[in-house]
Amino acid sequence: MGGLVVIVGPTAAGKSELAFQIAREFDGEIVSADSRQVYRYLDIGTAKPTPEQRAIVPHHLIDIVAPDQVFSLALYQKLAYELIKDIQKRGKVPLLVGGSGLYVWSVVEGWQIPPVPPDPDFRHHLEDRARREGGYVLYQELQQIDPTAAQRIMPGNLRRVIRALEVYKITGRLPSQFWHKKRPSFPIQITGLTTDRNDLYQRIDLRVDKMIKEGLVTETQSLLEKGYSLDLPAMSGIGYKQIGMFLRGKLGLPTAIQKIKYESHRFARHQYAWFRLSDERIHWFEISDNLKDRVARTVADFIK
Repeated sequence: MGGLVVIVGPTAAGKSELAFQIAREFDGEIVSADSRQVYRYLDIGTAKPTPEQRAIVPHHLIDIVAPDQVFSLALYQKLAYELIKDIQKRGKVPLLVGGSGLYVWSVVEGWQIPPVPPDPDFRHHLEDRARREGGYVLYQELQQIDPTAAQRIMPGNLRRVIRALEVYKITGRLPSQFWHKKRPSFPIQITGLTTDRNDLYQRIDLRVDKMIKEGLVTETQSLLEKGYSLDLPAMSGIGYKQIGMFLRGKLGLPTAIQKIKYESHRFARHQYAWFRLSDERIHWFEISDNLKDRVARTVADFIK
């Protein structure tokens, strides 16, 4: 059985481009570990690989559900394992690539995710509370019930907070108690990309400016015209939320853009809580001109 190459790191670090280059060199296929790229029509704001790149290297778990469809971590993990095994069976190299910590570690560590079906009425009740009282009230509630679970969920990720409270309500058990692990049988190599904070923030800001130039405002307007509400989990991500507020007249465009940059900086800091520089499982590489060559050597050694 083959192995799995994983590429992680903060947003705008260059994971997708590096993965594309590595996949071309080693006859690989990319399995996305991005919780927003699973949604169709969310292209510019999620920095999806270009159609040209996807035509050259197969990319999986991108554009698989509509923005108003429910997509769970359990389903992601199931699909990712199926794809990885299929890629291995065909003698190619699977690359798991992305910055969504939940998605990456659920696959790498083999989380045993609770088989708890959704409770629409309970979710609606919590969503209504979040609108009236603020989402952080629910996060504080989770902190009181299960501090371990709360530590691993971003306070602003209302969907994950509600899911954790839902698991507790249905089972009576702490959500973190379900987080058992059964590591996959195949070998795994994890590459991490990093750079100093100022450089990362500059990269993020340039990327945001590029998204605006490429048409993020038009893309968000198109999504709204298709009937996808800003209240949907898919539309609550960084970029679409702020541009949506601009389109509704609640923010000026320069303010919305600045908010996107600020929230992206904050998200990048949170990603380092998922992918720690001290984690010995991750081979960290400073971003530089010869990054691809250095990573390629470690991948070649791993494949051998």
